[in-house]
Amino acid sequence: MLRGSMRSIPGFHARDALALIDARHPGLVDRFGGHAMAAGLSLPESALPAFRDAFAEVLRGTLDPAVLQECIDSDGELPLGALDIAHAQALRDGGAWGQGYPEPLFDGVFDVLDWRVLGGKHLKLELGLEGRRLNAIHFNAGGDAPPARVRIAYRLQPDDYRGGEAIQLVVVHRE
Repeated sequence: MLRGSMRSIPGFHARDALALIDARHPGLVDRFGGHAMAAGLSLPESALPAFRDAFAEVLRGTLDPAVLQECIDSDGELPLGALDIAHAQALRDGGAWGQGYPEPLFDGVFDVLDWRVLGGKHLKLELGLEGRRLNAIHFNAGGDAPPARVRIAYRLQPDDYRGGEAIQLVVVHRE
C-alpha cells in the first residue's frame, strides 16, 4: 500500500480532484481526504500507474492554465526615505503574515554595485539607489551573475545578523 500527500495552488482544489478520480475510477484509491490546499491518499502499489493517468486527466480537465503562470503582486515602489530600520521593523511587527494575508512585497529598479555567492546557492547583493547602498539577499538564486541594473520584488526586513540598525532587501524575484 502506498500513501501520499500533496499541497495545492490557488485555483486547484486538491481534495475535489481526488474525489473526482474516485468517482471516475471506483476502487482505484483506497482512502483519501483533505481540503482545497492539501490532501492525502492511500492506494495499492499496483494502482500507481493508473492513478498517475487519472490524475493527469483530472488536471487537463479542471485546471485553468492561467493559474500556472507566476504572478507577483507588488505593493509598489518604496521611496528612498522608507528604506530604513523604522519601516523595516514596522513591517515585521505589523501583522500576522500568512496565507490570505501576505507580508508586503515591494518592487524597484536598482544598480548592482557588488555581488557574491554564499553557500553555493544564495546571492548576496549590494544595490545602489540614488547614491545609497543597500544590502540584499536572494535565497536559492544560484550563482549566475546579475546584470548591472535589476528590477526586483523584495521584502524590507531588519538585518539582525550583525545587530544594530541595518536593513536588507530579501529578494523574492529578479529580472
